Amino acid sequence: MGTSVLSLRIDHELLERLREHAAKRGMSVQDYVVRTLIRDDFDERFQAAVEETEKFYGLT
Repeated sequence: MGTSVLSLRIDHELLERLREHAAKRGMSVQDYVVRTLIRDDFDERFQAAVEETEKFYGLT
């Protein structure tokens, strides 16, 4: 799998908060943001799978 570049323009205060969160985990801001996006994507896909399972078994 290749990589691509995504450029973001964000508020200075948000960038500082991201730097703090990343530093607490010993990560770069880039790595912290990517991991956060991956986690959110997983959470959404997992929730969709749970909802489909509930529909299948008639639990909703």
